[in-house]
Amino acid sequence: MLASIFSINVLQSALELGCIYALVALALFLSYSILNIADLSTDGCFTLGCAVCCQVAVAGHPVLALFAAMAAGVLSGFITAFLQTRLGVESIMAGIIVNTGLYTINLAVMGFSSNMSLVRVDTVFSLGKELLAFAGGWYQLILVAAVILTACVLMVRFLGTRLGLSIRATGDNAAMVRASSIDPGYTIMVGLCISGSLTALSGALLAQYQKSCDINVGTGMVTIALASLIIGETLLGKRSMVLRVGGVVFGSCLYRFIVAVALRFNVPAAAMKLVSALIVAVAISMPAIRQKIAFEKRKQEARLRHAKTHGKKEAV
Repeated sequence: MLASIFSINVLQSALELGCIYALVALALFLSYSILNIADLSTDGCFTLGCAVCCQVAVAGHPVLALFAAMAAGVLSGFITAFLQTRLGVESIMAGIIVNTGLYTINLAVMGFSSNMSLVRVDTVFSLGKELLAFAGGWYQLILVAAVILTACVLMVRFLGTRLGLSIRATGDNAAMVRASSIDPGYTIMVGLCISGSLTALSGALLAQYQKSCDINVGTGMVTIALASLIIGETLLGKRSMVLRVGGVVFGSCLYRFIVAVALRFNVPAAAMKLVSALIVAVAISMPAIRQKIAFEKRKQEARLRHAKTHGKKEAV
């Protein structure tokens, strides 16, 4: 029983999907953890990446489809940032407005159809199968791992540049950044554009991985990415930027592995939303649970020390 649940196929599938969805978690890491902005346009931006990628891939350009999806994600992030920085809309409302508008835009991109198929269409994975023939059935994992590794390296290096440090400072204290003659509106716009491009790239990779796109494919993506982000930060900590970025990928893969194991236990498809909600709830509450356990442990140790000291005084 356990051998069938924790098999190589389950692990491989979890790693492949974990690396794809890690791009969304990485985008949320930049917008939520670094810039301290709750970007709720993630769901629509993810679907936008899927839709644009499918249209370009159907035209016979699977590699160009990834860059086209990223460009669409940049536009989505730009509009979200424009609403916040130039029109004075709150970040949560700006995300909701863009996400609502993207539903119609996504339908239009898909030709006002609720789904698209990439069956019998070349994808980066079908091309990679020929180039990575030596890898056997692991070629998909190698491709997505190369993409997420490149994204992580670029993210760490970018956040160490002058502009990257300005973005990090904007999330910590926008007033201080403004006092340093740096426009926080510009740093927010750059950060959300990069975040949007990563989200759309994740959607594009998923579309080519599954050879399909659905109008509701991005539903709940922001909560799943947030869970992956918190799982990584809780288990690996925040001691360095490399560790934090690596924790995002680790959290995403661990989340997908938990979902894969749940499917192996024959959980009904109708109950998967409940399973996902429970995983997200546990992941988000993990920091508070760890703090409470640590507090109870310190309190117990203090009681033992007090009892020992009190016992010695009575003996004297």
